[in-house]
Amino acid sequence: MRKVKTTGLLVVGLFIILHLSSCNKEDNGPTNFMTNPNAPNTPGSTPWSIPVSEVFDGGPGKDGIPALENPEKGGLSSGTYILDSELVLGYFDGVNAVAYPHKILDWHEIINDELSPFIFPFAITYCPLTGTGIGWERSGSGTTTTFGVSGLIYENNLIPYDRKTGSNWSQMRLDCVNGALIDTKVKTFPLVETSWKTWREMYPNTEVVTLNTGHDRSYDVYPYGDYKTNENFLLYPLRTVDRRLNGKERVHGIIIDGIAKAYRFGSFDANTSLINDVINGEDVVIVGNTARNFIVSFYSKLRDGSTPVFTAVDKNEVVLEDDLGNEWDVFGYAVSGPAKGQRLKTTESFIGYWFSWGTFYPDLEIYGK
Repeated sequence: MRKVKTTGLLVVGLFIILHLSSCNKEDNGPTNFMTNPNAPNTPGSTPWSIPVSEVFDGGPGKDGIPALENPEKGGLSSGTYILDSELVLGYFDGVNAVAYPHKILDWHEIINDELSPFIFPFAITYCPLTGTGIGWERSGSGTTTTFGVSGLIYENNLIPYDRKTGSNWSQMRLDCVNGALIDTKVKTFPLVETSWKTWREMYPNTEVVTLNTGHDRSYDVYPYGDYKTNENFLLYPLRTVDRRLNGKERVHGIIIDGIAKAYRFGSFDANTSLINDVINGEDVVIVGNTARNFIVSFYSKLRDGSTPVFTAVDKNEVVLEDDLGNEWDVFGYAVSGPAKGQRLKTTESFIGYWFSWGTFYPDLEIYGK
């Protein structure tokens, strides 16, 4: 694949120089942003469903951070650039297993992909500033689109745009906030965020996005300095700040009909454990493992309306057993037992920094707190 050589890095202000001094100056990527919270917004003149005053221009402009299109993938040997502890977003559809590394997504934020034999166009959306990775479907109302990075930011969160209509979408609100499709909801699908080591153990036949992206980036360098660990390092002001937890703590949030609840990794054990809970009147089961670095969640009822009794287990990708003799994997597929071939209904959920959950879903409940 031909490599696209980027232009020199424009670093605005001493603040960014201090925080991002480790970045390769020849890379013009996500570090080429505006940091002045009083800088003029450039959201355009069409109506928005969110306050325009809270939409900020990130600096690189539309597609200045280039989304990837059907990137090259390879087997495990193609993932040697990923450390065991580094995070990936895992995709599994019953046939294909693919790892989308944070190391790639930090620099591209969106990957438009489609895997055979299924005709299922999808996008992996990832915002480094909120730490949120969410799977979006790309088809709806008889049309298919691709998503790009608009260059705009809302509450420190990614605003993708769809190339079919030019509409702008909020990643964490999960809806269109500007343009022809305003107020349209995103259709999501489950991803599993976990360490590269855990993903390999769960799916040893996985593919992984290779370094051959067609772009010249320093993928071995995190482009935002100490952002992941520095609670006081945010690029833009927030509407609300919830200080019940450290702002950069990763939590698993579940949204059911607009009601959200957060689950901390500390609520789980070093062996796979589960929590039975009720959110907005719905029974859910949340499964996590601190040592293997994952949390996933499902509705408790089976498709036939029955509610089995679940037990957490440690069997690579299998994380649940039930009293009906079924074994369920981390994506909710029954891999053995009378329900084999069925799938638990997954919740609308994803992992992100606490500050982002507290901002987008004010006063959400924290399990156990």
